[in-house]
Amino acid sequence: MADCIKLRPGGAYSGKQGFDYFEGIAAETVGSQGLCMHLLTIPPGGRARAHKHLSHETAIYVISGTARMYWGDRLQHLMEVAAGDMIYIPPDTPHLPLNQAELPAVAVIARTDPNEQESVVLLPELEALVAG
Repeated sequence: MADCIKLRPGGAYSGKQGFDYFEGIAAETVGSQGLCMHLLTIPPGGRARAHKHLSHETAIYVISGTARMYWGDRLQHLMEVAAGDMIYIPPDTPHLPLNQAELPAVAVIARTDPNEQESVVLLPELEALVAG
């Protein structure tokens, strides 16, 4: 039987998406086999690179602040998010979050990829479609 493990977000790592994430539940930290979960703070003016997660679902819970997320094949859809919102991103869906507010946006992110960065695919050809 495997051990239960308790973590407190401490160390951080730089993701391909352009943000720093607090280490959390992942194959690399606890040996998880089907999911990862971590904390993300998007600073004021922060913007991710356009990307998608191959074959993996993403669930996000916004703890504080506000942000925007462009999504779709051409990032043609816009979603405004605020504290208390839950967001679902289907597998293989291009998206680009950004924070144009004056305060940080903080969220819990969970994904069905236990290796946080393995399924990240950058989409530089979509970058110019989102101003700001």
